[in-house]
Amino acid sequence: MTASPTMDHVEKVMQTAASNSAAARSRLAASWRRSVVKHGLDPSERGAAHIIDAPTLGRRQRKHARFMTVAAPRLDRLYSLLGASGCAVFLTDTDGVILDQRLADGDRPAFESWGLRPGADWSEAREGTNGIGTCLAENRSLIIHRDEHFYARNIAMSCIDAPIYGPDGQLVAALDVSSARADQTEGFNRLIAAQVTQTARAIEEAHFRATYACERIVMGDAGDSDAAVLLAIDDDDLVVGATREARRLFDLGADAFAPRPAADLLGHEEDAKGFEKAERTVVVRALARTGGNVSEAARSLGVGRATLYRRMKRLGLT
Repeated sequence: MTASPTMDHVEKVMQTAASNSAAARSRLAASWRRSVVKHGLDPSERGAAHIIDAPTLGRRQRKHARFMTVAAPRLDRLYSLLGASGCAVFLTDTDGVILDQRLADGDRPAFESWGLRPGADWSEAREGTNGIGTCLAENRSLIIHRDEHFYARNIAMSCIDAPIYGPDGQLVAALDVSSARADQTEGFNRLIAAQVTQTARAIEEAHFRATYACERIVMGDAGDSDAAVLLAIDDDDLVVGATREARRLFDLGADAFAPRPAADLLGHEEDAKGFEKAERTVVVRALARTGGNVSEAARSLGVGRATLYRRMKRLGLT
């Protein structure tokens, strides 16, 4: 008796997950192995995707309300490019829960039957290797094409995903385009992937600008990267925000950072001596460079500590 495609897939996944061969050390095989060993999943399991309840979904959506508002027109634009080809667009949180979607009414029953709908949990821990969950687990853009999925029940789909980073440089969401077209080729998937990545970066940039709407935004040279290099600079000429790529280029670290003088990063120091020009800015910069140490700031400015305290009081600085 000839084995079914489903059973062939299950056997292939289990053998690969258990193997120590070079092929089994690929990123896909590593995800399959995590699905089996770490998450205890069975590729032959046929249960439906896990859907969280409506109140819980509502809380998640409210938590990300500003981000979703910024993302919405970019999701619309992406769907306008891809919707006619039978693709659907999904936006998730960092747990892999779908928060928003764009799809044709005629395609809705099919996608919902596969568990692609708001409230569905597509984390790797729940669904094994899949576009959304593995993108979030590995923090990278990827394509999971048909039988690269872990569960045999998902091998009719192609999923193309990109991570989205917030204004603090941390992962905030995954952007997913899914298709169940039998004739969708890997080459077409790569074309879609370019659009998905471009949209993810556009959402990041718009979200950063909305978060720092009161600051001056300076755009840096991204070189060959498609990620935005943006710095948010306040009225005292201190860098108070930076995108993920800007943090990497300017060595600001992945975590929260203390405000830095823009001139220290951009290399355009004004000719300001003492308090002759931009007095407040000079004082704030000096304090920022010394981590708030007034004595060191005073020495760097060439004034006495008491003098600096008087200046700070007059300028409303504490």
